[in-house]
Amino acid sequence: MYKNVVKPILDFFVATIAFLALMPIFSIVTILLFLTGKGNPFFLQKRPGKNERIFNIIKFRTMSNAKDKHGNLLPDAQRLTGIGKFIRSTSLDEIPQLLNVIKGDMSIVGPRPLLPEYLTLYNDFQKQRHLVRPGITGYAQVNGRNAISWEKKFELDIYYVKKISFVLDCTILIKTFAKVFSRSDINAADAVTTERFKGTQNL
Repeated sequence: MYKNVVKPILDFFVATIAFLALMPIFSIVTILLFLTGKGNPFFLQKRPGKNERIFNIIKFRTMSNAKDKHGNLLPDAQRLTGIGKFIRSTSLDEIPQLLNVIKGDMSIVGPRPLLPEYLTLYNDFQKQRHLVRPGITGYAQVNGRNAISWEKKFELDIYYVKKISFVLDCTILIKTFAKVFSRSDINAADAVTTERFKGTQNL
């Protein structure tokens, strides 16, 4: 009842109210990124959602498109802008995803949507993360986020899928706010973005 009926309704209303409340911050960040980035302040990327349906996730653009002399994008650390670093450290880059929730692509709480190319790398256990809508925050994000291994993340994701409840969602949201304010577990050690998933070995 909660997962299939109540949660989608709550997602829509909570996301709508949150987006309206954050509209001043959303507008300021959009303008700053437009002026400093000299282009589109938003970053759209295809991600798999529930039942592996592909959708476009919306985030604030925190990295430039700077390339080397051969036309290849520079490493993430070199493309991360000054304002982009601040936006990431405060998790402000996640605000536009409220639009994904309103559209029905995502949930407030759920396994984070990853890259489409990972779909062929999942084992049967890991594929269960796509039985529910992906979330802006999730059980793995409040239990290590980018500081834990991929295997551990997937274990936490599947735990959430199997134990999903209103109480668990509220607990995750409370822990998420605490981590945002403390700015903990933002990135893996010595990395701007987390290491790419290459598949689970020896299965």
